[in-house]
Amino acid sequence: MALVSALTPVFVAVLCVVIAFIFKNRRAGESESREKLSPAAGSSSRPWVDEDLEDDTCVSAKDHEDDDWAVEETENLLHVPYTPPRYSVEEMLERSQQFYKLLNQRRSVRFISPEPVPREVIDNVIWAAGTAPSGAHTEPWTFVVVEDAETKHKIREIVEEEEEINYKQRMGDKWVHDLRRLRTNWVKEYLDTAPYLILVFKQTYGILPNGKKKTHYYNEISVSISCGLLLAALQNVGLVTVTSTPLNCGPKLRVLLQRPANEKLLMLLPVGFPAPDATVPDLSRKDLSDIMVFV
Repeated sequence: MALVSALTPVFVAVLCVVIAFIFKNRRAGESESREKLSPAAGSSSRPWVDEDLEDDTCVSAKDHEDDDWAVEETENLLHVPYTPPRYSVEEMLERSQQFYKLLNQRRSVRFISPEPVPREVIDNVIWAAGTAPSGAHTEPWTFVVVEDAETKHKIREIVEEEEEINYKQRMGDKWVHDLRRLRTNWVKEYLDTAPYLILVFKQTYGILPNGKKKTHYYNEISVSISCGLLLAALQNVGLVTVTSTPLNCGPKLRVLLQRPANEKLLMLLPVGFPAPDATVPDLSRKDLSDIMVFV
């Protein structure tokens, strides 16, 4: 009996350790289960999220632990004088009003004429898009311009195949319902009829001549800005387009167009003149007071 009494504290201590161990493992298992069920855990619970459009602009220190990544050398970049045009107040007001009127006419047009567009015009609007600012001036964009009819049709086949799945399965009833008033669906005839398709790829990193990788800071934001300039440039020359981000089409289109692994599709733009019978939804834009806060 004395022996049992002496061993009781030891037994209680061991029992407490065992209970604590079991409780800890149970908590860890529950936490892991919650992470798996969380919407942010992966694309399986968010089928509408396109891997190519996920924001990967944050630069991790681990990127530079890999020998494949280049270490940028500090260079004393030459700075030169900058003297842009200076306008009078009256000219500024007139130019700002005219530019607003021009861009306010921009609409998303899904009925595009096969009428040819001069190649030089396309060159110039791409030049304009390439003037966008970018993180550390890395210029992380690639504009693939497709004119070949066979390639355009292959692009249409890839897009329509995935878009039908998007409308029927991935996008959900609410998204499909919100699009119904715009009369959009997975049939993309304009991908065949438009004289040009411009596919905008973001370069998630650069590749130097020596094969080393170069960090492209804020690549998605930078390429998005360039897309905005591209839309303005197209409007300026009287061409139309419709911005599209075809869900889950990026990998197949990348293979079709033989683009490298560091490029991911951001946007697809059919470009041309509007068809003679083109129509657009009768939409209105928000008032200035709804989009601007002046402090």
